[in-house]
Parts: sequence; C-alpha cells; structure tokens
Amino acid sequence: MDPKHQAYRPRIADQELAWRLASSGAVVIEGPRVCGKTTTARQAAASEVLMDADPRVGETMAVDPALLLAGASPRLVDEWQAEPAIWNYVRRAVDDRPGLGHFILTGSAVPADDVTRHTGAGRMSRLRLRPMSLFELGHSTGHVSLKRLMDGSPPHSTSSELALEALAELLCVGGWPGHLRRSSSEAAMIANEDYLAEICRVDISRAGGVNRDPERVARFLQSLARNTATAATAATMARDAQGSDAAFNEQTARSYLAALEQLMVVEQQPAWAPHLRSRSRLRTSRKRHFVDPSLAAAALGAGPEHLLRDVLWLGLLFESMVVRDLRVYAQAMRARVYHYRDNTGLEVDAVVDAGPGRWAAFEIKLGVGRIEDAARTLLTFAERVDTARCGDPAALAVVTSTGYGYQRPDGVAVIPVGVLGP
Repeated sequence: MDPKHQAYRPRIADQELAWRLASSGAVVIEGPRVCGKTTTARQAAASEVLMDADPRVGETMAVDPALLLAGASPRLVDEWQAEPAIWNYVRRAVDDRPGLGHFILTGSAVPADDVTRHTGAGRMSRLRLRPMSLFELGHSTGHVSLKRLMDGSPPHSTSSELALEALAELLCVGGWPGHLRRSSSEAAMIANEDYLAEICRVDISRAGGVNRDPERVARFLQSLARNTATAATAATMARDAQGSDAAFNEQTARSYLAALEQLMVVEQQPAWAPHLRSRSRLRTSRKRHFVDPSLAAAALGAGPEHLLRDVLWLGLLFESMVVRDLRVYAQAMRARVYHYRDNTGLEVDAVVDAGPGRWAAFEIKLGVGRIEDAARTLLTFAERVDTARCGDPAALAVVTSTGYGYQRPDGVAVIPVGVLGP
C-alpha cells in the first residue's frame, strides 16, 4: 500500500472531492487548521507543493511562480494563501491545460482581500472541510441516513446507548483527526486549549492584518463559548466580554467575529425563511457555533466533569455537535443547515434545506424526557409552513443523545445521535 494511504480514516468529503475534481479545473479545500485538509487532499493528489513549509517557495515566487505548479495532476498546492499571488497562476494554468482536475488547493483562512479569488468563477470548485462527525469517528453506526430521511424514508428502529459521561468526553475531545493518534482524552483537551491559545496569540491578528490583544481575544472566545448555539448579538457578547475594559464594544466584537469566521473556527447558522401560512414574523438573527464544540469547552477550560455539572450548557454543546454533524452530512447532498425562529417564540434547532420542496426539521434534545415537547414544536412549525409553496417536510425528527430510534404515530421521528449518518 502507498504510504500516503496508510492509517487514513475515510471522510465523507472524499467522494465530494472526487466529483468536484471530475467537474472543474481545480478544487479549493477550505477549513480550519488541523481539520484534515492536507491529509484528505493527499488521498487524491499525485504531486504536491507546501506553500508554507517548502523553503524554495519564496525564491521561486520571485522568479517564476508557474514553476511551483509543474507536477503530476492533480497537484496539491497546500496552504495556498501563504502566497496569495499563486491563485492567478493556478487560474491561468487551468485555462491553458486541457481537461479537468489539475489542482487541489488547501487553505486555513480566507484572505482578507477577496478580489483575486473572484477570478476563479467557472474554474475553481470549493469544498468546505470541517472536523470529523461522529459517523466518521466511529461513534455513530449511520443506520439512520440523512439522505434517506430527505428522500422520505422513515428511520428503522434501532438503539444507541451513549451515556452522558461518554457524550461529555466526546464534546470535550472533538472531531479533530489528529486526536486519533493521541494517547488520552486529556492529551486531546490540552491540544484544544493550545489551539485556542495560538488563535489568540497569532492567528486572529494575521487574519485581519490588525494586532489584537490576546487577553481580549480570550475573553471574547469565552463569551462565544457561553453563548454557543444561540442568536446572541455582538452587542450582548461585547458586554459579556467587557469586564472593566470599557474599550471593548460592539464594534470590537464584530471585528473579532469577522476574523474568527475568516479563520473558519466560528460558523454562522443562518435563519430559514420559508413561506408561512400564519401571520407570524420571521426572525433573521443567525446562531453562532464554534466549528467544533470542543473549542467552546476549551475556551472555558472545561472538562467532562464540568459539563456534567451544567446540564443546560451541556445541552447547548450537544446541539452544536449535532449541527456540526448535520452540516457534514448535508453538504454531501449539496444541502444547507439553517434554524428557525419567529416573533411568537417558536424555535426549531435545525432545518436542512436540500433545494426546492425538499426540507426537514430537527429538534435537538439531550434527554429523552423532552421528546414530547420537541415533537409538539415540530408539528406546530410544520403547520405554519405554507407547504403549497415550500413542499411537505421530508422528515420531522427529534435527535437525542441516547435511546431507541423510531417513528411516532404523529409522524415525528426520534433519532439517537449514535445512529445518525450521511
């Protein structure tokens, strides 16, 4: 076996990478640091250049950047944003070469100046890579497929016994591929704290080209952690992070959020805007999540024992983890994940929209004791949606931490997270 394929844990994005290479001249894999972009790209690449690590890159860029693109296709251009000028050379190479699938570009931050990237239209295809889902990590059987749910198939009866202690540990460790090699959960959690420390110290200043106080950034990350999976405003988080620092205001909070989204460690969950039968008014505030809930735990220095003492926050982190997984599974079918909220206080944790007339709604509840209320919420929501214009829901489902998967008489599915898959 080729060494590059040894010990590789397959990703759901592998198939997406294959069909994107077959349909475009170059594929850009984007995602936060250490989510596995380079390793995933290497499974498909025939040659590579490491833009941030090869000492010859700087000199070659000064002489003839096109030389860096010489090599067997697909050629991996790793951390391309370290030398943003290479983008236009890739674009030109794609124009000049016959066929498709010439390059794979990976990057851990969206360049502040996005102008040069617009020339990729029609040439570059983008693939978002996130930390690994429970299915990819081997903690979900995948017996209940999101794709089959979206196709209208009811879930098969199955059970998953994921104890709260095990769930709390999964939330604190996270879905980072590198943790698969670490000796213990404690080592993984230390690595998560180091990851955030590096963001505070270096990454966030590089992202916007503005020096930022690491202590302020750490306080803001703590505020984000406390408000994970909520629609808390920038002003609310600024007040929460302010302390005695009067200079920390809403504008500062917004600039931090923009930089963290540029680094792809924070991701927004937009509001779904369906046509409604009722006179309810939609709320458009977006929820925010760390790209992996383990970063929220790390921001507050929390281990599994802390989560078990704060069940409300544990429930928010659980919601964030399920949203992470739904995003991974939905992307494989070119769907997106939203949330719903209106002026009556009705909220739905996640709505998967797969295109005109194909949608499903999910309530995410830590305990089985909340299934009845969650099902009532979903049925109320379905009554408000104008199905003549939006289509009937493919599924209404409550995702729980443990228990049996089944279809209730009212049509609402109950799905333990340990059986949910792509």
